[in-house]
Amino acid sequence: MARPRKCRRICSMPKSNEFYPGKEYFETIKMTVDEFETIRLIDYEGFFQEQCAIQMNVSRATVTSIYDSARKKIADALVNGKRLVIEGGDFTVCENSAHCCGHCGHGCNKQCENINCALKK
Repeated sequence: MARPRKCRRICSMPKSNEFYPGKEYFETIKMTVDEFETIRLIDYEGFFQEQCAIQMNVSRATVTSIYDSARKKIADALVNGKRLVIEGGDFTVCENSAHCCGHCGHGCNKQCENINCALKK
């Protein structure tokens, strides 16, 4: 019996969930919300994979797998002019998302212990 999938914690839903190359596209690629979150944390926020894993409450190996899948989907959409839709996945939106700095890699805590955390500034 397979191990049940663990919900990935995300800070918030994407601001936009659809990207397409223009008026004509032939195929649609679906990216999950947790795949989007790994791209946001690693490529946009500059997290290391271990920090991303802590933030999302999963193992580093899981982050690596999710991240690799997300990058392949983005590359396919860009190279082949496909529509990219962000939806679904095994995730939960953090209960403290309104207070989360999203930068420190310590999860969404109102009182982060990291002295360099944006919440302390």
